[in-house]
Amino acid sequence: MKLDARLSELGYRFADREAAHRDELARARECAAELHQRIALGLESFHAAAGEDAPQLRLGLSEPRVDDKHLHSVQFEMVRGRSRAIVTVKSRGEITLVGPFRQGKIEGPCRTFSIAAVDAIDDALEAFLVSFIEEALAP
Repeated sequence: MKLDARLSELGYRFADREAAHRDELARARECAAELHQRIALGLESFHAAAGEDAPQLRLGLSEPRVDDKHLHSVQFEMVRGRSRAIVTVKSRGEITLVGPFRQGKIEGPCRTFSIAAVDAIDDALEAFLVSFIEEALAP
């Protein structure tokens, strides 16, 4: 019972601390969801064009989740085999495109943009996805 009480106390303490970040995190989650949807639609188009006879060309897309490195960020990733590309949306108003890279290797390259830089993000997102697909599907 003492352990339960102590962990409950910690839960309340951390929840109080995190309340200050609620609005910024909600904005980051919303932005991540929008980017995720755009990428999902793009990958659907890619998969449809590649056809059902080439399952080796299928690329995965994870759901948005709390970032692995930053508590106040949201991330999702594209995967195929060991190839990865990560989209991170930070509560401080930044989007970072990481990769493409091979799992087990150093992550990078990284490009960071303000959430408000819509045109720059659009251009970078296209180049980011093309780069990931080309690297992930290299024979």
